[in-house]
Order: sequence, then structure tokens, then C-alpha cells
Amino acid sequence: MVYKTNNKQARSGIIYAIVLLLLACMLFIPLPYYLYQPGSVESIADYVKVENGTSSKEGSFNLTTVFSSKVSNAFTLLYGLLAPDTEVRKASQVRGNLTTAQYKALLEHMMTQSQNSAVVAALEASGKQVPLKYTGIFVQSIYAGSKAKGILFPGDIINEADSKPITKLDDMLALLDAGKNPGDTIKLGVLRGDQQLKLDVELYGLPGSDVTSSKAYPRIGLVTEDQFKITPPIEVEFTVANIGGPSAGLMFALEIADQLDPAELTHGLTIAGTGTIDTAGHVGQIGGIRDKIIAAERAGVDLFFSPADVNPTDSNEKDILDEAKKRGYDITIVPVHTLDEAIDYLEKFEAV
Repeated sequence: MVYKTNNKQARSGIIYAIVLLLLACMLFIPLPYYLYQPGSVESIADYVKVENGTSSKEGSFNLTTVFSSKVSNAFTLLYGLLAPDTEVRKASQVRGNLTTAQYKALLEHMMTQSQNSAVVAALEASGKQVPLKYTGIFVQSIYAGSKAKGILFPGDIINEADSKPITKLDDMLALLDAGKNPGDTIKLGVLRGDQQLKLDVELYGLPGSDVTSSKAYPRIGLVTEDQFKITPPIEVEFTVANIGGPSAGLMFALEIADQLDPAELTHGLTIAGTGTIDTAGHVGQIGGIRDKIIAAERAGVDLFFSPADVNPTDSNEKDILDEAKKRGYDITIVPVHTLDEAIDYLEKFEAV
């Protein structure tokens, strides 16, 4: 009898320990997923100050965010699967082969470049020239088939190739197409943090658009953007924190333009929007636009600027109009493909 009782107690203890282990796994083991939800709508005047500029007193320009959080445990994942307006994405869909730290650094870099581009675009739209100095090619990510994998890393800045200075992507493409072949080695000068490195990378062959041709273009296999510095004639100060990525570019530029304009561009409206911007003022596509229009509706936004669909693969305009129609939103949605278009719309708003 004593033996049987102890055996039962032992089995109970094992079951109890297994349950505790399973609960600990569910609570403390992070899973390779992210949750995406409609985020916040935030006044850009709180984050951007233009020297001797004045924001609209009645209306406001606002950026829109998508709330993204890493799934910390199984309970968070279950919440994501059940909560309304919540999307669960695999980590590989979100950050590719980047580590969490690399992905965060990339978003921060994109935000900084977005701010610089917004300054250039807005000041030049106001008739003020902004000198640009290109300083290299920023590595965003590396193609799966690239021979540079493990040699170059996201965050690297390429500033030299075969002993020739590289200030932007056009410099690199000209060098590659001037006599390089797939399989050749290119010697790169790379700024990584505060270290200047010399690295050798084998080129691979990128197939051309003509499927009948066997020609392959020599390429490193990188997703990049030009790195540049600006010296604006007036100071523009940004104090954005805990927001990353390039999608606030258009709204930054509109706020800067508003602070420079004696007339108030907002006309007393709560105006939100999204879209990347380059130094020439072109507005580009972004992710999460359906979430952003939901956030805008919840915040009582009157007018929303979205990127226009220009290329066959673009979908922001279609997606936002579809989401607003599906939900019965009464927000004026204005697709634009340049900053000038957005400013022109606002300058003529009272006549509409």
C-alpha cells in the first residue's frame, strides 16, 4: 500500500512538473511572429520645428502609424489571432534575414533619410535650394543568391569600389557595366560603424528583362539607397522618438511647408496621411495603409493624403479606397504622387 501511494504521488508530481513546464514555455518562449494593428495619429507640429516657422493654429498635419509588436509568447499569439483588425505575420516576412537589432537600425536609418528628403523637398517647393552631398550607398538588405552574404551586412555604407570613389548607386552601376562580368571580384571600401574596411566580393549574374537573351548583368546583389548629407539654408529640427521607417516623409514635408507659408495650409482641418518622399518630392508606396485609414477614422481625421498608384505593381490607392468604402468611412482621401500635388490641392481647397 505504501509503495502504491508513493507511485501515485510520483506520477502526480511528474504531471504537475510537465504542466508547469508547458505553461512556462507558453509564457516565456518568444515565437517568430509579429502582430500588426492600426496605430496612432500624431500631430507633426510636436515633432518638427522650422527656424522662424509657424504651424497652423487651428488645423494640423498628422502622421499615422501601424502598431507592430513581436509575439512574446503563445498567449500573445492567441490574442493576435482573435483580436479584431489584427494581422499576424511571420518574422521572416517582416525583417527577412535581418536580426532584430539590424531591422531596428534599418528603420531608424530610413526615418533619418526620410526627414532629410522631406527637408529638401519642402524647402525647394518653397523656393529655397538645399545643397546635397552624396556620401555612399547604404546597404538595406542582401539578396539570397548574393555572394556578398556574410561579407556585407545591412547598415554598411559602400564608399569605394576598385579604388574609385562611390558616392551613389549610379557610380556603382556605371563601374559594373563598364567591363565587369559575373564571377569577377570587386574590391569594396566599406564604412561599418566607425571602421573603414576593404572587402572583396564576387559578382553574380542578374538576368536581363529580355528572356530570349542569355546576357546577365554583373551585380553585387543588394538592396540599397543613396546616403547623403544636407546643409539647409534654414534649420529644421526633428524630435521624433519610437517611430521608425520612411512612411512619414510626405507628412513631414507638408508640415515644413506649412510652417514656411504665412497662410495656413490646413484650413482648420485635421489632416493625416502617409507616403515616402524623395528629394525631388515624389511620393512613394508604403506598407500598412489599410491599418492607417482605420487609425485615421478613429482619430476623427477630415482629410487623408495617400500615395497614388503610378506603377502597375502599386496598390496603396486601390487598397485605401477599398478599405474606406468597405467600412463606410466619411474621410476625404486624396491620392497624390508628388508633394507639389498635395500643396496645390490645399492651396486651392477653399475654391473646391
